Amino acid sequence: MDWRDFAQQMASLARDLLAQESVHATLERITAAATELVEGCDEAGILILSGTTVRSLAPTGRLVVDSDLLQERLQEGPCFDAARTKTGELTYRITDFTQGQPRWPAYAPQAHELGVGSMMGFLLYTEDEELGALDLYSRRPGAFTETSETAGWLLASHAAVAFSGARTHAQMDQALATRHTIGEAMGILMSSRRLTEKQAFDVLRRYSQDHNVKLREVPRRVCETGTV
Repeated sequence: MDWRDFAQQMASLARDLLAQESVHATLERITAAATELVEGCDEAGILILSGTTVRSLAPTGRLVVDSDLLQERLQEGPCFDAARTKTGELTYRITDFTQGQPRWPAYAPQAHELGVGSMMGFLLYTEDEELGALDLYSRRPGAFTETSETAGWLLASHAAVAFSGARTHAQMDQALATRHTIGEAMGILMSSRRLTEKQAFDVLRRYSQDHNVKLREVPRRVCETGTV
């Protein structure tokens, strides 16, 4: 690999990631970049683990989705482990799925039947309730080398920063939208029921508690129906 050329590609990718308009677009660019920049990578995806539930984000092909679903069903597999790890092993590389894998005795042979020859994965980010990993697939055994692993790790590092920034931006947009909706709902209640600002907010809060509805959903109902 020409590392000077790779560095230029990574710099271009970093700018490209910052220019994406949504979290989904950012993730799609990340996984596409993996197939472009990491030697041996045929498919890529981001596995998100919430408890024992798996989500496949921005998969580049069906192989990624099938592998994620298989790991969810079996509750084992390298992507599953990488996404579940908060400390310790942050990277994995499995060179040959034609050989036995004692660590994943159920997953490995079935993954090979899906067409997986070798895999790599990198812990992408951690949060209190969700964990994620960037996973790279090859249909050929022995496709990933130490050079591939270094390139993948550098890509994952850029991806983690971009992903975090995109998520933060999306959360800020959501918070601003929610705040606007709450204000609009309070205005409706203050006008229709002749309430003070505090009383209107208390109505929203009590409805949320009494009906076990998330507080951000209550103002939306008020705006749509004019009442709770």
